[in-house]
Amino acid sequence: MLISVTSFVVGALLYQFGLFAMFGSRTTEVGPWHWVTLALICALGLLRRRSSGIGLALATAVVCWDAVLGLTAPTLAAFFDHVYAATMYGSRRLSKAMVPLAALSTVGTTAIALVHTGDWKLAVLAALATNFPFVITPVWWATGMRQFRDLAEQERENAAQLARISELDRDAAVVAERSRMARDLHDVIAGHLSAIAIQSEAALSLNEADPATSRKVLEAVRENSVHALEEMRAMIGLLRSAQSDADEKTAPARLADLSVLVDSARATGMRVDVRTELDEDDPLPAAVDLTAYRIAQEALTNAVKHAPNTDAVVTVRRVSGTLHVEVTNELPPDAGDPAGTGRGLLNMRERAAAVGGSLSAGPAGSSWSVRARLPIGGGEA
Repeated sequence: MLISVTSFVVGALLYQFGLFAMFGSRTTEVGPWHWVTLALICALGLLRRRSSGIGLALATAVVCWDAVLGLTAPTLAAFFDHVYAATMYGSRRLSKAMVPLAALSTVGTTAIALVHTGDWKLAVLAALATNFPFVITPVWWATGMRQFRDLAEQERENAAQLARISELDRDAAVVAERSRMARDLHDVIAGHLSAIAIQSEAALSLNEADPATSRKVLEAVRENSVHALEEMRAMIGLLRSAQSDADEKTAPARLADLSVLVDSARATGMRVDVRTELDEDDPLPAAVDLTAYRIAQEALTNAVKHAPNTDAVVTVRRVSGTLHVEVTNELPPDAGDPAGTGRGLLNMRERAAAVGGSLSAGPAGSSWSVRARLPIGGGEA
């Protein structure tokens, strides 16, 4: 609207001060039809955004009518905006067609001027004076602006896609971290606290005449409580490591602490045989060491829970660059589903997969066996 009004005001001033005659035009006075033509072509500017192609076609017809009356500068000045709008805001197909149309307009104008003047030099000069400022210039200007706008829109789309990808990456990282924390919490709570519950139940069922055994069970309860607190404190320390002091250290569990798990299981009445074939001078990678410990912890916890007071065997050895961890326990005749309904087996498989290993669990005759294979590199031990 503002552009249409501005075009009309500028055209009216040109008419008022006599600055309207074009090169070769015989028009010396402004008639009523000139004002109607100017008002009409300026009103068509309202179509410049929504229907610029239709606006350009109608504006071209108005210019042709103005040429019949005697071509004037105000009409061509308003036509400038129609050419610019069609190139800038029109469809992609129309915008690409504006360049050959501008060339065709120049050739056509030259031919018409040659017919009227008979002088080819004068015809070329008239065509350039008419087309270069009012057709070629707006097409060239709008083409550059449209390319710049399209590039800017493409960059905005790329930035939005990158932001979306970053958001998805952050969400995936959060999910992975929450899954890791869930596994750690499960190991601490389901491991130590399950042992505490079983040992407490055993202590309550003991005869008061056997204080030595009762004391041994209570000591195991206390030891499990202390270890649970230590591991919880270590996890909290790791989570707050960005804000903690540089000297603060937290040590993850290792296979060297396997005796603690075994003693806890034995305190419930389970008979556990440990067979370890590891070289202390050849330490394991920290991630594999922690994974093996957690798998053994979960397997023993399940054994105590589902097959109390039975025999169990824990085997840890290195074979051809692979750490083998196997926990086998007897199954009582009335045992239900040893796999249970919790997340224990799923957590063990996820831990093994996280370090590139594998885990299998299932019945083996009258026993239940958990077998993990964790790659560690190196030769046969």
